[in-house]
Amino acid sequence: MDDNKFLPRLSQNLLEILGDNKFYDIIIEVGNGPHVKIFRAHMVILYCRSPRLRRILSINVNKNTLTHIKLPNILPETFQVILRYIYGGRLSLKEYDNLDIIKILVASSELGLQELINHLQLFLIKNKKNWMERNFSLIYKTSFENNSFSKLQNFCAKLMSNEPEKIFNSIDFTSLSEKILISLIQHDNFQMKYIQVWEKVLKWGIAQNPGLSSDPSSYSKDDFNILKDTLQQCIPFIKFYNLTPKEFVESVYPYKKIIPKELRENLIKDFIYQPSKKLEPKMTKEINSRSIDSKIITIKHGELISKWIEKLNITDKMKNSYEFKLILRGSRDGFSSRTFHEICDNQTHTISIIKVKDSNEIFGGYNPIIWKSDFSFGTTLNSFIFSFKDKYNLDKHILSRVKRAEVAIYNDPDRGPSFGRDLILYGSSFYDKSTCRYSACYDKPIRDIDEHRNIDYKFFVGEFFSVEEYEIFQIMKD
Repeated sequence: MDDNKFLPRLSQNLLEILGDNKFYDIIIEVGNGPHVKIFRAHMVILYCRSPRLRRILSINVNKNTLTHIKLPNILPETFQVILRYIYGGRLSLKEYDNLDIIKILVASSELGLQELINHLQLFLIKNKKNWMERNFSLIYKTSFENNSFSKLQNFCAKLMSNEPEKIFNSIDFTSLSEKILISLIQHDNFQMKYIQVWEKVLKWGIAQNPGLSSDPSSYSKDDFNILKDTLQQCIPFIKFYNLTPKEFVESVYPYKKIIPKELRENLIKDFIYQPSKKLEPKMTKEINSRSIDSKIITIKHGELISKWIEKLNITDKMKNSYEFKLILRGSRDGFSSRTFHEICDNQTHTISIIKVKDSNEIFGGYNPIIWKSDFSFGTTLNSFIFSFKDKYNLDKHILSRVKRAEVAIYNDPDRGPSFGRDLILYGSSFYDKSTCRYSACYDKPIRDIDEHRNIDYKFFVGEFFSVEEYEIFQIMKD
């Protein structure tokens, strides 16, 4: 005999009790302001079915008086739906629109109904995918305001990583937070031209300031300053150098006053004085297989680093292509030396990328052998360190190959990646004390010694610097 055959009848009986005003022992005041509704219910059922209500009842229960609780954050019509689920285990979502389902999901979280939370998330992902893509900002905001919505969070993360162009084209694109926008424009993995990304970012920035016109020729000095302040965190991630001269002149130059002075001057020189070097940019999707998940470098940096690994000249063609697999990011995993060694020890062929705080300067190093935590030196003839004085201008780089192979790598458990004594991330936190110096372990200094002269040891010339972000990639041949 199937024991479950009796459940539908039990569900119906409990729903009948819900609809009957007899024997109730709890009053629930739902809603706020003029939209308050009173519900009568049964304490024992709510106690068993809702962890949140169980906690409230445990505090407020009084055997001598009728229990009265308030739920001001839930709409009465939403609570009516949830009560039917609590009593009868029934919920037909076909009769509710998409926004109602979101409201039911949020209310379910407030009442701790994990079974219903999981069901609603799966229903949305399976049946409302296109709608969620068109209303991405709403879904993202909802999912990350509550730790219970892990399935929706994963949906958002995958869409941002795999199909970010859909988010740019969503209905509520301009209501995205700055944090999400920056995360999106760092991706190489979308099927949009770089100029389209810039145009979308401009649209977002103008939308944050309703008084601004879409025509920059009508802007006052204050208008440009307002837009500049709005987009100052986004502009460093725009791939201006990948535009054609025509795109730059027509779509970027009219907004030149919102671009930082140094970057603006470099762009003008690059596009106006040397337009013949610019080729029509390809769709980003075409380099998807070689994209880099980085907050610091782009695919262009990766191509140059790959040539250094192969010991090629800049003009040489690559015989092998490399995948840059992110294994550590400071802002995600932590900046401690302990974290570095836990993740990177025994890993070979790694690239360390370091963004200097409050500048556009990047340091890095390649270690073809394994990292250890035994205070030893690692011997290799193939390591190198490098720098980009301006991350927007790849021409401003310095490559320094190992000179003393026996001290190429230093495996100190109290330090992060350490390349001889020339480039070291120090201590329990890399934020405030790391060094780039010249100790002759590598063949040349990767920082301008005259500009940053600071003698901190007898034989070493260099400077302490603070780390804003750092990433470790494992390099693998495709």
